[in-house]
Amino acid sequence: MSIASSLLSNGSLLSIIILFMAGGLYKKINIWESFIDGAKNGFKTSVKIIPYLVGMLVGIGVFRASGAMDFLTDGIAWLFNSLHINTDFVEALPTAMMKPLSGSGARAMMVEAMKMEGADSFVGRLACMFQGSTDTTFYIIALYFGSVGIKRTRYAVSAGLIADLAGIIAAILLAYLFFH
Repeated sequence: MSIASSLLSNGSLLSIIILFMAGGLYKKINIWESFIDGAKNGFKTSVKIIPYLVGMLVGIGVFRASGAMDFLTDGIAWLFNSLHINTDFVEALPTAMMKPLSGSGARAMMVEAMKMEGADSFVGRLACMFQGSTDTTFYIIALYFGSVGIKRTRYAVSAGLIADLAGIIAAILLAYLFFH
């Protein structure tokens, strides 16, 4: 099964490349020049987004180092404890809070939760569910909007964060339904 899957996926990728080349030849486009121009533009875009990337990384570092994440999770645990609601999900919340900022940061938080609680634990499974049910909202806005020069994001931030919150709530409810 694994050999067939590997052959199929690699063959699909090769077929796509060949189709693009055949389409370029059919349209009488200089494929090599187009490829080089695309590579040049890709490099320019990479250089252009570096300041936004550095800004995001510094912000994430400050958020974690300042203790703001621990303060926030402790407050959420206190709130749900005072309402007499199960707080088993709170240990996985750092993954959910990190995901809108950074995918790799959230992945590190997920791995940390699995190391501390176990991969098959409720917390480990919920952290994995957070990874799949939320997106890197601020990263997307900082990088993609910044790279094309969009200054006013209008409703993009609020819409992205509402979608992330919906994903977090759905992940918690489904984790309690299936794993608790």
